Amino acid sequence: MKTGQNPVSVVQVNYAFDKGLTDPEQLLDRYHTLTGWSEALRRAGAGRVAVVQQFHRDNRVTRNGIDYVFRRTDIPAAVAALGPDIAHVNGLTFPRQTLQLRRHLPRQTAIVVQNHQDGGPVGRAPLLRLLGRAARGAADAFLFAAEEHAAWWRRAGLIAARQPAYCVMEASTTLRPQPRDEALRVTGLSGSPAILWVGRLNANKDPLTVLDGFERALTSLDAATLTMIFSEDDLLGAVKERVLRSNALKDRVRLIGAVPHDRMASFYSAADLFTVGSHHEGSGYAVMEACACGTMPVVTGIPSFALLTGGGSIGALWEPGNAADCARALVDAGRRDPIAERARIIDHFARELSWDAVGRRAMEIYERVIGARG
Repeated sequence: MKTGQNPVSVVQVNYAFDKGLTDPEQLLDRYHTLTGWSEALRRAGAGRVAVVQQFHRDNRVTRNGIDYVFRRTDIPAAVAALGPDIAHVNGLTFPRQTLQLRRHLPRQTAIVVQNHQDGGPVGRAPLLRLLGRAARGAADAFLFAAEEHAAWWRRAGLIAARQPAYCVMEASTTLRPQPRDEALRVTGLSGSPAILWVGRLNANKDPLTVLDGFERALTSLDAATLTMIFSEDDLLGAVKERVLRSNALKDRVRLIGAVPHDRMASFYSAADLFTVGSHHEGSGYAVMEACACGTMPVVTGIPSFALLTGGGSIGALWEPGNAADCARALVDAGRRDPIAERARIIDHFARELSWDAVGRRAMEIYERVIGARG
């Protein structure tokens, strides 16, 4: 809240959407980050909060005190009409649109641009680099999940050396822990520890390294199981082949496939450990969901996962692509007191990763950016 003045007013600007979505309410039901972020700002003390969303037709929806303005064209004019203190653009991949927005807004209105990926591949795109360098002056500041992500974009030239970049997690979750006995019953999870994988079966998530690490860990965790939930299955054939050719794995690995999101809290609550082998991520939604439900994260030490786990203060981190280190981390975490760890992780989530924590941090950043703009 601006000291001695009216509360900060914020407009989120979102140019990306699934063109298959035909109804505004359907979009809001699917885009939890738009609604969650906006409502968190209100709870953190913001004044008027609105969203201007690119869409294939004009519309307007009010939900939980937030105005959602849908526009096919004239996005900058729609933002300017709302008169915000700060415009929050989602995505560094819209430099041309961000420059147009700056030209439509009053001088006193600040603009922040939030990253929603780690930036490696996009930062190397020649056309994006050219447009980004031309438009970077339109933004007053940039938001990232981790400092290392900001460094990649600086090296690509999309952020100038003196432009500020702030760290804030890009989203959170409303999942909450379920009673353990009931979660075990409805999911069928078993094992000690019961280990859960949630993520695409692709090279970045690296399920084969996780399987190698799990197999090694079984020499110390002889009652452990691994349950794998996944939507995209690029490496499903390789995963099945790896499991079937191992006597140790074939009775301990359960491949489930896709699970409706409204059932995921039960799976997280039934599991003791959560693991995934990501080599890079913009943030890590599944890790956040696991922490919200008290499941101990045993994940790679990439920047966003290090941030989510407080530098490994909860759970255990391991080196991407290193099966031996994965096994070490699983064994270390699997030997801890699960009840004590569950309580500690839930507390960490509430303090550092919940929507309320994200909203408070965002408001701190907004006020600094508005103050710097003068």
